[in-house]
Amino acid sequence: MDHSFHIRPFAFERVFEATPTSGSGNDALSADELRLRVAVLEADLVVARQDRESALTDARGEAYEAGRAAARLEREAALLAAVDALHATVEEIEGELSAIADRCTREAAEVAHAAAEMLAARAIAEAPGAAIDAAIGRVLQQVQRGQEIQVSVAPSLVAEIERLIAVRQAGDRRRLALSVVGDATLAEGDAHIHWDRGGVVLDGAARAEAVRQALAGLLSGPPPHDG
Repeated sequence: MDHSFHIRPFAFERVFEATPTSGSGNDALSADELRLRVAVLEADLVVARQDRESALTDARGEAYEAGRAAARLEREAALLAAVDALHATVEEIEGELSAIADRCTREAAEVAHAAAEMLAARAIAEAPGAAIDAAIGRVLQQVQRGQEIQVSVAPSLVAEIERLIAVRQAGDRRRLALSVVGDATLAEGDAHIHWDRGGVVLDGAARAEAVRQALAGLLSGPPPHDG
């Protein structure tokens, strides 16, 4: 038997103690830092959300103001267009009214001229000596008492004028030195009244021409408007 080999009993109940590692303190510090970083991130997130809300509010306000400005510009443009259209309409109406006024003026002048000629013709037809007798009355108011006056009329009116003078003499106490002579060159209704210091001429044609000249501008009128 070999005495160099010895059998020894093994201690199965031997306890091995675990040696603590040196990294446990670092692990606790990392957790604190992690919590701190989480808190910082949460704070940053809150600030970011606030910044986003503020930016959205500003953007909404700017968009609202931009919309108001655009609407105001559109409203002003529409208003200007409406005003321009109104001015154009007013100018068109004014032109039409001016044309109507010119036409009415010409028509009124034509009516007045026709009426004047009609009244003159009617007066001569109904009382051919009335205008001459009225002129004699005006002359008698201007001349001295007893002034000799000669009245020249158309031959067809001599008797009528003498009759009117007799009627006037009957109503006047002073002697009227009036004489009537016929003048074939005078139209019926015309007369030449003469005395030493003056005279009066009644010319129906001249009066009609004066009326036509006075109404000439109205009768011709401005050229009609186009449209």
